[in-house]
Amino acid sequence: MATDKHTATFIVDQLSAAGDVSAKPMFGEYGLYCDGKMFGMICEGQLFIKPTTGGRGFAGSIEEAPPYPGAKPCLLVDADRWDDGDWLAELVRITTAELPLPKPKPPRKPTSG
Repeated sequence: MATDKHTATFIVDQLSAAGDVSAKPMFGEYGLYCDGKMFGMICEGQLFIKPTTGGRGFAGSIEEAPPYPGAKPCLLVDADRWDDGDWLAELVRITTAELPLPKPKPPRKPTSG
């Protein structure tokens, strides 16, 4: 079941205090980005955040599960926590501070023709 666009919009709105947050469609689901770093996903209507030492410490006792088959486990944020925008934004700030910057994309080769 693909994630509803309204769910993605709600989560992005809740995370507005974390920085420049956006959700990009990916195979019927959404990748979550903050200030250019991918920090999580919304899959099948569930919020997954990449695990970091600081994020785990801040979140406390939280379930970890893969967002899709074959993926590495991520922090699974219960829907009951989505209404607490301050808590979510702080989790994302802590998480993104520990994530590396994305590798720059190589320049496109000109197409001949």
